[in-house]
Amino acid sequence: MALKRTLTYFDMTAIVVGSIVGADIYIASSLTANIIGPAALLVWVAAGLCATVIALVFAYCSYYVPRVGGPFAFVSAAFDDFFGFLTGWSIWIAEVLSLPVFAIAFTQYLQSLTNIKLSFPGQILVIGAFIFALTAINIRGTKAAGRVNDVLTIVKLLPLIILVVAGIAYFILHPATLSSNYLPFAPLGFSGFGTALVLIFWAYVGFEMGTFPSTEVKDPRRTVPRAIITGMVIVMVFYLSTNFVVYGILPWQTLGSSSTPLILVMSTILGGVGVALIGVGALLSVSGSNESGTLGTARLSYAMAIDGLFPRVFAKVHKKYQTPYGALAIQAVIAFALATLVPSLPGLISFAVFNLAFAFLLTCLALLVLGKKKPQKTLHGQRILPILGIVICLYLITMYLLGSTLVYIKIIGIVVIALGIPIYIYFSPKTDIRHLKNLFLSEEAIFVRRLQRKEHFLANFIDLLHRGYHKIRGDKKSD
Repeated sequence: MALKRTLTYFDMTAIVVGSIVGADIYIASSLTANIIGPAALLVWVAAGLCATVIALVFAYCSYYVPRVGGPFAFVSAAFDDFFGFLTGWSIWIAEVLSLPVFAIAFTQYLQSLTNIKLSFPGQILVIGAFIFALTAINIRGTKAAGRVNDVLTIVKLLPLIILVVAGIAYFILHPATLSSNYLPFAPLGFSGFGTALVLIFWAYVGFEMGTFPSTEVKDPRRTVPRAIITGMVIVMVFYLSTNFVVYGILPWQTLGSSSTPLILVMSTILGGVGVALIGVGALLSVSGSNESGTLGTARLSYAMAIDGLFPRVFAKVHKKYQTPYGALAIQAVIAFALATLVPSLPGLISFAVFNLAFAFLLTCLALLVLGKKKPQKTLHGQRILPILGIVICLYLITMYLLGSTLVYIKIIGIVVIALGIPIYIYFSPKTDIRHLKNLFLSEEAIFVRRLQRKEHFLANFIDLLHRGYHKIRGDKKSD
């Protein structure tokens, strides 16, 4: 029996905002400072508009194809399993690439907060502990209550809100600082606009998690597009206000030379208290983003494995915790290897955006086909949105190929996508795992996973500490 859901406009807007805002804001400012200077504010607007277009394409696709799997399902329905696999493969690569980014960012902010400069082996040790600890927590599969998740979301965003408010107050008291740091507005010109757009676009990724099957949303034709637009506007305002303060407090040259720009800004505004506040906020936000990314990435590879398109090891489920431990373990090893072999954040991010742009391109093409297959369900803007999305994706791909990324990373990016072809050829004749597939795609299972998206790193950690405390006391009821 189908589950009837009544997700409202407010619910969907909150989902979109919560899915996007994470750890990216803590590192993106320094990555683009040396590329375009304070004019990066314009890039944040442009990237937000581009992401909004792609997000609406996802929303319309989910309306036509209300199935689990996201773009993997959309493209498969529009074309065939081969193109669906290439889409899922590209997104999986991009998601795996994001895991070492958060691990490196966590290590950088930990060093700044503790004022301890780690050696290279020490950094590798912290990165490994970060990745494998979060993987273990995901395998353990503890679930946070919704109320705890709401509190943790506020804890994550509170330091950034304080930064914005304190920064505006600082500008009122020191107006000369604001003008001196913003003039000239584009000291490096706009030749690096495209390169900066690729890096900043990554900060908006996550919008695809905010698109639900139409059966779970009340009046999806109106609700989903409106919620996505509202959510993206809120995120853009949040990002712009934070970066306005960041670029106004410190010269762009200083920001460009720092791996922890927000700590420098809070140190200038509030001193040691500000450093502690933003440092802890960064560690929690980075950890939370990595935790949710770890689970989401494993779910994607698990979905492809039960469809017979990935090795069966990715479909292995823990007997006790009912989590895809095979997928989690493999992606943890890959993330650790990438973090140690390719420690460049811009290189990893650009690589990830390139793969995402390829997957989004196929998704935009899929909407064109799906709209023709079901003309009776025409939605507002469904003809122009995929065209705009195709242009945006081609632009991102071009900027990646022409940008400042090292040549060998560009070649690797192309080769990795191309590797999907022999992988598909090898696995596609195999029979899918029917009993797992039916279970995974059942509406009840999808609904449960929607609820479990409330999982958060700190809540899991607190729950484990709580259980450990009762274990030490010998309380058998802790299990």
